[in-house]
Amino acid sequence: MVEEPVKPTRMELINIKGRIRLAGKGHKLLKQKRDVLVLEFFSILKRAKDLRSVLNPQMKSAFGSLGVAQAYHSIFEIEQSALAVKKVPNVRTSVKNVMGVRIADIEGDYDKRGAQDRGYSFAGSSAKIDETASSFEASLTTIMEIAKTENAIRNLLREIETTKRRVNALEYVVVPRLKGQAGYISMRLDEMEREGFFTLKMLKKKMNAKAK
Repeated sequence: MVEEPVKPTRMELINIKGRIRLAGKGHKLLKQKRDVLVLEFFSILKRAKDLRSVLNPQMKSAFGSLGVAQAYHSIFEIEQSALAVKKVPNVRTSVKNVMGVRIADIEGDYDKRGAQDRGYSFAGSSAKIDETASSFEASLTTIMEIAKTENAIRNLLREIETTKRRVNALEYVVVPRLKGQAGYISMRLDEMEREGFFTLKMLKKKMNAKAK
């Protein structure tokens, strides 16, 4: 792409200097935004790691309970008990804004339920199934928190990368190009001023010679 030549006028020089100041302010704001996003990213990343360290033993315990239940019941009985559960956690989603980044906020009601509240028959179940259900229910809060934090991490990473590209474009492309144009116009104006002065000097010299 060929860059269009700039007009070597004082008005154009004033316009370009204004654009340089505007680009400088934009560059500063974008750097501040990038720094805030990076801090938020590492804060959420730490939380995600902490949640993972909580979830892993929870799921290990839950699947251990499931293995014990399978030793006492057939797969069919366990599946029937699972399918009989009618009430599911009430999940609510909303969106919060972090420096222009839309991040999903997930909340839910995970009240611990008794065996009588789950909906399956006592005749086809046992305490082993109850323990399995309780173990998996206990991990729901952690799973939803992990979903929320990891979604936030992905969105923040995309925005950090976009902001970083904009900062670099201003710092290494836009501002240097504008400064180069300003320098070129200043140089041409100085040349034109010298040429005008030389021309006036020559005219004055000729006029003086003609007067004599």
